[in-house]
Amino acid sequence: MYRAHVLVCGGTGCTSSGSQRILERLKRELDKQGLTKEVSVVQTGCHGLCALGPIMVVYPEAVFYSMVKEDDIPEIVEEHLLKGRVVKRLVYDETLTDEGVKSLAETDFYKKQHRIALRNCGVINPENIDEYIGTNGYEALGRVLTEMTPDEVIQIILDSGLRGRGGAGFPTGLKWKFASSNRGEVQKYVCCNADEGDPGAFMDRSVLEGDPHVVLEAMAIAGYAIGADQGYIYVRAEYPIAVKRLEIAINQAREYGLLGKDIFGTGFNFDIDLRLGAGAFVCGEETALMVSIEGNRGEPRPRPPFPAVKGLFASPTILNNVETYANIPQIILNGAEWFASMGTEKSKGTKVFALGGKINNTGLVEIPMGTTLRTVVEEIGGGIPNGKKFKAAQTGGPSGGCIPAEHFDIPIDYDNLIEIGSMMGSGGLIVMDEDNCMVDIAKFFLEFTVDESCGKCTPCRVGTKRMYEILDKITKGQGTLEDLDRLEELAYYIKDNSLCGLGQTAPNPVLSTLRYFRDEYVAHVVDKHCPAGVCKALLSYHIDADKCRGCTLCARTCPAGAIEGKVKEPHMIHQDKCIKCGACMEKCRFGAIYKE
Repeated sequence: MYRAHVLVCGGTGCTSSGSQRILERLKRELDKQGLTKEVSVVQTGCHGLCALGPIMVVYPEAVFYSMVKEDDIPEIVEEHLLKGRVVKRLVYDETLTDEGVKSLAETDFYKKQHRIALRNCGVINPENIDEYIGTNGYEALGRVLTEMTPDEVIQIILDSGLRGRGGAGFPTGLKWKFASSNRGEVQKYVCCNADEGDPGAFMDRSVLEGDPHVVLEAMAIAGYAIGADQGYIYVRAEYPIAVKRLEIAINQAREYGLLGKDIFGTGFNFDIDLRLGAGAFVCGEETALMVSIEGNRGEPRPRPPFPAVKGLFASPTILNNVETYANIPQIILNGAEWFASMGTEKSKGTKVFALGGKINNTGLVEIPMGTTLRTVVEEIGGGIPNGKKFKAAQTGGPSGGCIPAEHFDIPIDYDNLIEIGSMMGSGGLIVMDEDNCMVDIAKFFLEFTVDESCGKCTPCRVGTKRMYEILDKITKGQGTLEDLDRLEELAYYIKDNSLCGLGQTAPNPVLSTLRYFRDEYVAHVVDKHCPAGVCKALLSYHIDADKCRGCTLCARTCPAGAIEGKVKEPHMIHQDKCIKCGACMEKCRFGAIYKE
């Protein structure tokens, strides 16, 4: 029996900050102090507060240490684990009170969250099946196989109101019902989309890294429901930690008889294999994903027929993403009414978001549907750094749109976001402040789409390229008002005529910024000015003579020799020579250089 347990975050974010070295150093220090039989060390998945990594939590006190460095480990071991004294300088400041250390669940970041898909992330060792079983893991599968009919399983998912968390929000139970006919007569497949590709999105990756068995259990339940005996998880090769933990989890589940033949002695057979994607964004589209699993170049197929009728290897197939599957076991265990009691009328349950951009608490959050954007940004996210004002939030990645400040209090759910020109998407939520140029943001996402278009259909292949060229022209100060009309017309044409969801949603960032920030587009076109001071071609740097001390640092820094002036006298910038790199402004100690 251990008297203390130390959880070290082993998610990608903390791993990139050195958590693996911290883990190894911790084990050495415990051995050195003779504590290896008294203190358990567990590597977990993501805790959510990615901005504070590397993270370490010590139980039973639940002390949350943040930004831990390798050199801090001897002090933590000697002071806390040996002498019982908390190392306060390393404790997350919001958990420190006059009465002592309060629970992480009481902090602003966590107290308004409700973790279902993320319930085990940061809690268990994802490489140990016994720890998953210890949190009621595989109990839902056992109940389904021994107590329920396939149709009863589908009905529970229907009644729960669970909608697909991968983007479009299609009812999960309905998808399963479409694929459930002719059980035992035809080959069927269950697929998992783990090819998360949106910029700034890492929700599915974190579930796979922190709780891989939940996906395996849910896929087996789906296989029983529709009459499939084979599953495939399509995961991008750029997720090495997720791939490794999935491989471990699959092998463990097979060894325990939870995958393979005659599961729970019921005669039900189901196995899962991995397929690694090469990073093509289009393979997040369901038909392109299945084409890639088949060994061909990932390009979408026309629909109908839909995958539930003719999918992988021309057989009935269901495809859900990681987060969707992560909800399934809890719905089975707690009931459809429990899940449906959370969220809004048409958007039940919770949603995981990867919170990033201009926000203090960068990380992973899971909130009930209907939580307002303001609550997410100001309370959970800790607000915007440096006292800047909220300008917009981008949801849905390249397929989504920008939510302006006028909709800051909008309840987040599928229908509300679509109504204002955005979409839920897979769950990336990028916050922008007054220093972001919305034309530049639209250009960034469209450039991504142009690069990721598979090229199969002309509207997406050519149309997005033309849109990007117009945006590039505008950010260089060469645009006209006619370009804005042409941009909008082209956007609607691409939406209406593209083959798959990638092309159909690619214009969303442009349309939403034109809708809410048209004045910025007009400023770029008419005034040849970027109000946010981002578009380099429209910037000019100047020196305030009253503030300049003539220290010459800016002149010595300028790579183009554009700054002139004598020592202790105000300097000036030659606009014809300036390359607008901003190096002078960064180096100026007196705030004398400004851009406009």
